[in-house]
Amino acid sequence: MSDGDAGSDGEDADAPSGPERVAVTGTPGTGKTTATSLLADAYDVIHLNDRITADDDLWTERDPDRDTLVADLDAIAEALGDWSGVLDSHLAHRFDVDRVVVLRCHPETVERRLRERGEPEATAVENAESEALDVILSEAVAEHGAESVYEIDTTDLDPPAVADAIREAIEGEREPSAGTVDFMEYL
Repeated sequence: MSDGDAGSDGEDADAPSGPERVAVTGTPGTGKTTATSLLADAYDVIHLNDRITADDDLWTERDPDRDTLVADLDAIAEALGDWSGVLDSHLAHRFDVDRVVVLRCHPETVERRLRERGEPEATAVENAESEALDVILSEAVAEHGAESVYEIDTTDLDPPAVADAIREAIEGEREPSAGTVDFMEYL
């Protein structure tokens, strides 16, 4: 299911093995939702940002400067309950997971993608700078340890290749790789 039910308990003998809870995270514009949508036939995928925008109980306020919702992480954790599968969001690494896949992308590409989506220039620039500074990667490593973090540079990959790389991380066919991508030259 593409927006997987957090409480799905059906077991499929043909389903891929791997960790029960995987976060796919990264700066907005790195390709998380596009790639995880391609994995929905093999894994229960939860597109967390869609759930947050659809449920007023999962956010506390609207940030007027950024025109974004401020997520209530405790309420989200409660709403997720005893979930398993793939959690897609720039916030996914903030939850209890077995493995974290951090999608990375050159900041110029992030900025271009966000502008193409209609994001304000200030938002696109802020996210590009965050990507150059490894903000989400640093948070993921601090929360889960480098041994549980898989970094994937999506800059020159098409969505199916990104989905394949995520699947390899989920299935243990890749080694943890935190700290292998560097975009500091952007700054």
